[in-house]
Amino acid sequence: MTPSLGEIGSLIARIQSIGADVVKIVTTAEKVTDVARVFHAVVHSQVPTIALVMGPKGLISRLLAPKFGGFLTFGALGVGQESAPGQPTLLQLTQMYRVDRMDRDTKVFGIVGNPVGHSKGPIIHNAAFQEIGYNAVYVPYLVDDMREFLEVYSGSDFSGFSVTIPFKEDALRCCDEVDPIAQAIGAVNTIIRRDGKLIGYNTDCEAAISAIEDALRESRHPPEKSLAGRLFVVIGAGGAGKALAFGAKQKGARVVIANRNFERAKVLAKSVGAEAIPLEQLDSFQPESGMVLANTTSVGMHPNVQDTPICKDVLKAYSLVFDAVYTPRVTRLLREAEEAGAIAVSGLEMFIRQAIGQFEIFTGQQAPKGLMREIITQNA
Repeated sequence: MTPSLGEIGSLIARIQSIGADVVKIVTTAEKVTDVARVFHAVVHSQVPTIALVMGPKGLISRLLAPKFGGFLTFGALGVGQESAPGQPTLLQLTQMYRVDRMDRDTKVFGIVGNPVGHSKGPIIHNAAFQEIGYNAVYVPYLVDDMREFLEVYSGSDFSGFSVTIPFKEDALRCCDEVDPIAQAIGAVNTIIRRDGKLIGYNTDCEAAISAIEDALRESRHPPEKSLAGRLFVVIGAGGAGKALAFGAKQKGARVVIANRNFERAKVLAKSVGAEAIPLEQLDSFQPESGMVLANTTSVGMHPNVQDTPICKDVLKAYSLVFDAVYTPRVTRLLREAEEAGAIAVSGLEMFIRQAIGQFEIFTGQQAPKGLMREIITQNA
């Protein structure tokens, strides 16, 4: 566990009192918010201090040590050679997070989610920061409670956040101001701290819909160029599901929502003027051909790569299938969709586009789009 701030301070003082040249303390994170107490103690320590927090929720203590004045941090020589839980590798510390270039003025951005270890966000954003010479770092936050997290990490050092499953709806309720598009969707995937306020945006909608439309335009079938009038089936009623349903409706599609919790499906359907069906009906739902399917759930995400939200037999009714999951890049759903003759659109394309939108909100500068796309393609 991680003691209270008072207990940590007393412990550091006791170690210092015996004449220590460098103080080192190590705790374990039960929650990511535990790390904030350790950062506070390091900042106010009167002697060089190493303070690290073990476990996945304590990872940021290792990544942000230079930012808060830590004497040093530890990295494993390689994957599988960690000497403590949650320890990053030396290459991650120096190449992805650039700890040797970090200082007290470095702005901190990051992705908030649970799970979050699969995210490609740190790879793409940190490289983009370096490309434009922006003094910032992007880290993963494994969070249990969105509101508590934002209340604890409320300082100006924590400049902005990407938001992923399952917090996109919680994020909207936690923001002081919300962009009209995000408000209409009912979900926030991007938060920026501006003048002490948390401002929420949604870059998922434009990213996903544009990826689907571009795939239709590039297909060899001229009739498939538009979403207008097409039946658009959304699996999932969470934040991403709301974004896809809203975006498709805005393009003139006829939207159907299928969700494990049918009541949530009905609520979303009512809010966007769509139809709701129970998830179990999806395997027999074939009212017409040429439909578009969008999976916005985590079904099929690593490590459960053999899972799929819909049986293969019904996929022949769809002309295009989109999967928001991007780890792996080609999910079972997309593989079976191609086998059924549908256009397959990976969540990786949505991820790249929404990340570009987030980066420009974070920095106020134009994103290095070519670099970001190249990096994600290489690391898919």
